[in-house]
Amino acid sequence: MPTITTKDGTGIYYKDWGKGQPIVFSHGWPLSADDWDTHMLFFLNHGYRVIAHDRRGHGRSTQTDGGHDMDHYADDLAALTEHLDLKDAIHVGHSTGGGEVVHYIARHGESRVAKAAIMSAVPPLMLKTAANPGGLPKEVFDDLMAQLAANRSQFYYDVASGPFYGYNRPGAKPSQAVIWNWWRQGMMGGAKAHYDGIVAFSQTDFTEDLKKITVPVLVMHGDDDQIVPYADAGPLSAKLLRNSTLKIYKGFPHGMPTTEAETISADLMAFLKGAASTAKA
Repeated sequence: MPTITTKDGTGIYYKDWGKGQPIVFSHGWPLSADDWDTHMLFFLNHGYRVIAHDRRGHGRSTQTDGGHDMDHYADDLAALTEHLDLKDAIHVGHSTGGGEVVHYIARHGESRVAKAAIMSAVPPLMLKTAANPGGLPKEVFDDLMAQLAANRSQFYYDVASGPFYGYNRPGAKPSQAVIWNWWRQGMMGGAKAHYDGIVAFSQTDFTEDLKKITVPVLVMHGDDDQIVPYADAGPLSAKLLRNSTLKIYKGFPHGMPTTEAETISADLMAFLKGAASTAKA
């Protein structure tokens, strides 16, 4: 399997298909590069080079006991882009992966980056604080960690079959294949990485990162997101970014890259093909 080794000895697995302008996909918690397969095949067939990695402690990457924080996530992504010598790259991140993309660009600069897109992403900050009164209370995330520690397998099945894809909504038609694929990806990774990752995605404040970014960024969020409530995420990120386009999707769930893949790929393609937007949506 193709891997790189980071400075602290962590092996990062990645997929690298095709030729052309590179699109780098960063997955959500607690998944893997496999979560992007549909989109990778779509863009591969449209002439792009597509790359996705398993975050440290996730999927096929090393189940290290440390480094499960946004600084390491961003540095691992930087190590991958440098190893592959990617230039003019488009970075796409879902959920925690959106935070990873934002922190990577702010921390490592834009010399290798052309555009970015963040979907159902955790920035600016998920946690409720005095400065972020619309965030979620810390007790919400403490409960997630407790459920993971008590019975990770059951917890992951409950998340996938319920709020992640909106399968708990009236009239929803759950796909058992989608549920089990989410569960499979989650169980491939390490419990320690996923446990620590809840702190990373919930408590990292990306406000200053967003302000630093000047490349065009497409911000995509469903208004029925039960994992990262959109009102305290997508619109706020779009306001902080200097060059953003905001798209809010009525009724779409957190896992919209999977349940609404055709729409998401089409809108992402339109953004990649279009001229850079300087207007706030």
